[in-house]
Order: sequence, then structure tokens, then C-alpha cells
Amino acid sequence: MHSPHNGRRHGRSIRNGYRGVTRGLALDLGSSCTRAWIPGLGIVTDAESTGDPEGEFGHGRPVRRGRIVDPESCGRILSRIAGTALGTDRSETLIVLSHPVLAGPEHRAEVRELLAALGTTSIIVLDSARAAAAYAGPQDGGPLLVVDIGAELTEATLLVDGMIRDARQAETGLSDLGTDEPPTAVVRTALDMIMEMRRQDRHGAVLGALRKGPLLAGGGALRPDVTNRIAVRLGVPVRLADDPATTVVRGAGLILGSALRKAGAAPALPGPVR
Repeated sequence: MHSPHNGRRHGRSIRNGYRGVTRGLALDLGSSCTRAWIPGLGIVTDAESTGDPEGEFGHGRPVRRGRIVDPESCGRILSRIAGTALGTDRSETLIVLSHPVLAGPEHRAEVRELLAALGTTSIIVLDSARAAAAYAGPQDGGPLLVVDIGAELTEATLLVDGMIRDARQAETGLSDLGTDEPPTAVVRTALDMIMEMRRQDRHGAVLGALRKGPLLAGGGALRPDVTNRIAVRLGVPVRLADDPATTVVRGAGLILGSALRKAGAAPALPGPVR
């Protein structure tokens, strides 16, 4: 289980503006698949990124446990998505890409290098918790607890006024469960991280976030046996987006839309799952 330094903002602020950009796409580079939100097309899932764990490149998917393990395959996936969304002319374009909250500097640098190779004009790289909050979190600016249960990672992040106050990550996810196995291990992992954050919280922000209800995202939030157990154990209702598995990429799409509007473009808002 990993945790970061105290709260900090990641990525370039939208307030800085992205002059001249007129088009873009949003990406969620996950361990189970790569999802993109493309204006006018909605959400697209790349087929290659859902490969078998023992596939063509020896480890199937290019991202494992939140880390890029096959840059060449990952670059090919991103290039194909960019070709669909942006065409061959990548001038005046913007890509918003989310990464795990506790992704290290090496991962973030590798992501930026892959995106720069696409020839786009501007890049926003931000953490998945803030992306999820942008789409499904309350807009009151108070504390928010985001619990993202994915295929190979489980993360719990405390946001206060848009800043990461605390975060935990465990390399445990739905793919670690056997067929018909109850999600006991995944639920316990999420609860242990939340309780640890609460014990170490000196200002009551975690308690305030729990009173409002944690925001659950990722594929785990699609399973009632996961969400119900978390809600019962915490004794509070949980927040769910209409499609939790796409919460992060939809949030990245909203951030993309905000940046394009500030630059003078008028993109469509994140649409239905395709």
C-alpha cells in the first residue's frame, strides 16, 4: 500500500489557457483497457488494450498495475485513437489524459513523451481522482473521498478544494478475484485504506467527506456486492455516477471541454457510452 506526500496539485491549470487549440480528446489509460472520449463520437474503448495477459507482447495489455509495461504497444494504441479523433493534422489540438493518483514521475514523464510523439499542440496530464470528481463529485468545494476500484488497482483519495490532501493505493483489483469469488479482499483493501486515512487525519476532512458519502468509481463500482458492502461497513450512502467504469474518462472529457471553451472552441459535452 502506497501513500503520497501532503496535498498538491498535479498538471497544468486550465486557468492558464490553451490559446489556439480547437480540437481534442480525453483519455483514460487504464490497466484493463484504454478509454477515450471523442467529441461527436462519445466514449470509445480500444480493442487492443483489452488483450489477453499472455498476449503478443508477453504481457498482453500495455498497462499493468497502473504502470506502462509496453511503451511501443501503448504508443500504437494512442496513435490509433488520435488518428480517429484528430486525423493526421494534429495542430491546434489538445489531449487530456488521466493517470493513477500515485503514479510516479517516471510514469508521468513516459506518458508525456508518448503524447508528445503524437504531434499535438497541448497536453493536460492529471490524476484520475480529480477527473472523477469533475464528472460526478459535488460542486461545493468541500472534502471529497474518491474510491476507485479498477481491474488491477484500488485507490482512495481525499480531495479538499480540488487538492489532494491524502491518498492510498493498493495493487489489488477485480482481476485478482477468482471466478464466482466474492469481493471480500477488494472491499477489505478499500476499507483499510479509508480507515487508515481517517486515523491519520487531524482536521476532520475524512469524516466530513464520509458524511457526504464517498464517490465510487471504476469497474468495482458496477458491482452491487462491492458497493453495498462498502456502504454497510462505513454506515453511509455511497455516490455513484451513471456508469462508474467511465467516470474518469467522462471527467477528463469535461476538463477538455472547459479548456477548449476557454480557448474559444465549442466542443460537445461528454456523451453516452458507445
